[in-house]
Amino acid sequence: MVIAVLADIVGSRKLRDRAEAQRILDEAIAQVEADLPLADQPLTPTVGDEQQGVYRDLGDALVSLLMIQLRLPDGVAFRFGIGVGEVRAVESVHRELADGPGWYAARAAIETVHAREERAVPRTRTWIVGAPGQDEVMQSTIAASNAYLLARDEIVGAMSERERRLTYGRLQGRSQQELATEEGISQPSVSKALRNAGAAALLEGVATLRGGDE
Repeated sequence: MVIAVLADIVGSRKLRDRAEAQRILDEAIAQVEADLPLADQPLTPTVGDEQQGVYRDLGDALVSLLMIQLRLPDGVAFRFGIGVGEVRAVESVHRELADGPGWYAARAAIETVHAREERAVPRTRTWIVGAPGQDEVMQSTIAASNAYLLARDEIVGAMSERERRLTYGRLQGRSQQELATEEGISQPSVSKALRNAGAAALLEGVATLRGGDE
């Protein structure tokens, strides 16, 4: 199984400094990969505001993309389209071109994110589509994962920048006291912020996705 991921920048045409936004995105992706390397091919800019990445496992992709969401500051965000299916490289005189049903599924997924954002679920940031031919188990896994992602994106979307930083730190295994010192606040304030933000649900979700290893 291969997991293809397309990412585009939310509101890219409205950004005051597109180059600075790209620098922030690149640094966030690199930091996540340094902290928890899960991608076969980390998200890499392709053309315009789009990036492409590849993962071997759906759970790995979901954990990694969550960490990217948490790592980004206010004002810079990604949408993610996740495709489950075969991917292949097509040789060109310029460079290898990404092709295959996994990429077509990822494209359909990111279009779904756009459509949901414009309707009843404006905080939607992530969706999964399976390429044709997925078995019943994978179809059920995708449906359950999409239900999880709707709730997860709602929680992350409601967080402040500090709450995202704190949650990211806890995903790294850092103590509340360490995070409090870094933020210049008390440990009880960290605990309250995490509790009010719903961080525990995200942490438990990651532990479940990683098979209880966290």
